[in-house]
Amino acid sequence: AYPAPLSGNFYASLAKECEASNLFPGGVVATSMPDPRRARRQIWIPHLTDVVKVDRSTIVVGHSSGAEAAMRLAEKVRLKGIVLVAACHTDLGHEGERQAGWYPPSGGEWDWKAIKANVEWIVQFHSTDDPFIDVSEARHVAKQLESEYYEMKGKSHFFEPFEEAFLKIKEKIITKRSKSEL
Repeated sequence: AYPAPLSGNFYASLAKECEASNLFPGGVVATSMPDPRRARRQIWIPHLTDVVKVDRSTIVVGHSSGAEAAMRLAEKVRLKGIVLVAACHTDLGHEGERQAGWYPPSGGEWDWKAIKANVEWIVQFHSTDDPFIDVSEARHVAKQLESEYYEMKGKSHFFEPFEEAFLKIKEKIITKRSKSEL
């Protein structure tokens, strides 16, 4: 069983699918983030690097503020891949988001080039009916990162499990393995 924050969205379902797939010999880490309400960069990035211990073999799945965390992490750390769900690039005009430290100007400009250079692949999902993050935000991120972008309908802010994330992760792992066996 996963802690309550993980079971509230698609996280636990995705973690279970990943675990059951046997595609992750190093294991699957599905953990609650510290400081979940304020989602501050100064707390989340050290948690990912020092506690979770992400590295070049890690696939980071980030949802909402977690998508911004995955992008900021990839500016500095080499990762296998990132999956961005409901990503944005601005603070959306919200003071709390501004204080979290992810967005320009206070969080610094996005280093899109570094993000692309530090990951082997980027997959991104957004729903056209997201009540919190306008689709134009996600489209901008997709354009800057040249991500493999999937725009969906009827998924809101991805509060419910959706199989597409697992299928894309699985495809990326199997494709990479197949190429390395050639």
